[in-house]
Amino acid sequence: MSTGTGTSTSTSTLQLAVQLRLLGVRPGMRLLVHAGLGGTGLRAEQLRDALTGVLGPRGTLVVPAFTPENSKTSSAHLERIAGLDESGVRAFRERMPPFDPASSPSRGMGSFAEAVRTAPGAARSAHPQTSFAALGADAERLCSGHRIESHLGEESPLGKLCWEGGQVLMINVGFSVCTAFHLAEYRIPKPPLRMYECVVKVNLPERRGSGREGAWTAYEDVALDDGDFAEIGGTFPDSRVRRGRVGGAATMLFSLPDAVDHALDWMTENRR
Repeated sequence: MSTGTGTSTSTSTLQLAVQLRLLGVRPGMRLLVHAGLGGTGLRAEQLRDALTGVLGPRGTLVVPAFTPENSKTSSAHLERIAGLDESGVRAFRERMPPFDPASSPSRGMGSFAEAVRTAPGAARSAHPQTSFAALGADAERLCSGHRIESHLGEESPLGKLCWEGGQVLMINVGFSVCTAFHLAEYRIPKPPLRMYECVVKVNLPERRGSGREGAWTAYEDVALDDGDFAEIGGTFPDSRVRRGRVGGAATMLFSLPDAVDHALDWMTENRR
């Protein structure tokens, strides 16, 4: 179903709040937001304030604050070391800043995610590659206990949001970046696994003054693959999606559990 109408890029915070309410955002929601604000004219801080205003004191705003470059195997990292010889790669990795949930920027998630992560009172989960940031009533609880072996599984903020009936808001982005679908990868029978390795901040007495604050850690987890997410989203029933415009940008709102259930059915049938 469709709600809302197009607006100018000079939309006020109050107008954004009205559009969000018309779309279906409600006080008390636990809301996971993906937003690509480039070319929309929307300001990240204004959108954040409109959302927290609509969600109210009982609601919680959640965003991905991923740091995929903090890895030896991610495409983001491999792009950075392309063309370097063995010694150059070694030197690059020795200089890599370790992940610190209190300060590491999330360079690839966009200005809106950063506006939430850096807001006063924001919480952030401790996963060195797939952390989440949150504002609101349940922020600390949702971001706690994010196991390193559960990038986007049951023991992550995404898993908690799904079990608690969270909603997903996608502004000016499509299903190809729908993080919710990753949770389905943990629920398929015998999901493929792989090793990951990343550098994390440590606070050990013997390291103080050594000039090295990080240590590499390796772990096994589900082999994440978003290559078919656009196709999965294309078969997500339109009756389960509320569509409208926020600040002139195309927007979708849908149930996180519905999205995960749909993706699980699709993957079980089509992935081999």
